Amino acid sequence: MRNKFLLVLVAVVLATILYKAVSFTPELTSFSGPTMGTTYTVKYVTAADVASREELKSDVDEILVRVNKLMSTYDPNSELSLFNKLPAQSTEEVSKDLAYVVDEALKISRITNGKYDVTVGPLVNLWGFGPGKHRDTVPSDEEIAQAQSRVGYSHLRLEGQELSKSAEVYVDLSSIAKGFGVDEVARILKENGVNNFLVEVGGEIRASGTKLGDEPWQIGVESPAGGHNIAQRVIEADNVAIATSGDYRNYFEKNGVRYSHTIDPTTGKPITHRLVSVTVVDANTTRADGLATAITVLGPEAGLEFAEQHDIAAYMLVKEDFGFTEQYSAAFAPYIQE
Repeated sequence: MRNKFLLVLVAVVLATILYKAVSFTPELTSFSGPTMGTTYTVKYVTAADVASREELKSDVDEILVRVNKLMSTYDPNSELSLFNKLPAQSTEEVSKDLAYVVDEALKISRITNGKYDVTVGPLVNLWGFGPGKHRDTVPSDEEIAQAQSRVGYSHLRLEGQELSKSAEVYVDLSSIAKGFGVDEVARILKENGVNNFLVEVGGEIRASGTKLGDEPWQIGVESPAGGHNIAQRVIEADNVAIATSGDYRNYFEKNGVRYSHTIDPTTGKPITHRLVSVTVVDANTTRADGLATAITVLGPEAGLEFAEQHDIAAYMLVKEDFGFTEQYSAAFAPYIQE
């Protein structure tokens, strides 16, 4: 009798699962919120065995709060800020996630010979683009030299999760942390059974699967001239990460001169070339985020050469007297739709 009851119970459960699977209609839904001084958006295709929208949003909010608590320079008590307060010759065991992002940033610092430098923070802060009050003034050569003396990725050493500094350097992950946040959201979504989604944090993007009807996700590369409303190019995204770096939003002007938030660590000053936007496509948003900034600092000629040398899919917009010209690496060519 007991066995018969169990068989009936199993049959009922299976029938319920089958009914839900057959009767379920996938939908495209989304949610968004604030994070890292910007916003995030998640779009995804629902499935019968996926958690509710509210549960997914709660998980995503939790992971983004954690990333901010690890890597923000605006939070004086973040793990990164506490490391930055340590004196020279200090060693600290940091979290696995912070170690991973610092390692990625150090790799890019090395292959660019310091044009991208994970310790650029003192210069970013000096020019008024970091935590604290924005001064919108041009620092003196003496102030720049003093800040530069605290910049140098070679003073950082990472062995496993042991992070050491041989000088009083200040680590700034603002050029790569949002990309890591995107990757973490993607990981959480997949762990919850969501396979078709688009994640965006402050302009950095990760796409997986397709939209409804097996339609590919389409990502617009923003035109510097038109803001959010005009796309310079459209990329069909199939399981890729996309990051864009540009100097056309965050800047200040003084005496008719425009000063970008993108600082060249080797000069101590904002970039002055005409490369205004760089988009990188990669399998990893953390890396794409850092590489887009690195190429922006390098400029149009050296940046394109760097992208070709390292097989990076990079798309660049260069300002001309009238409008913009496009240039892109061979690895980016498959994403160009004529």
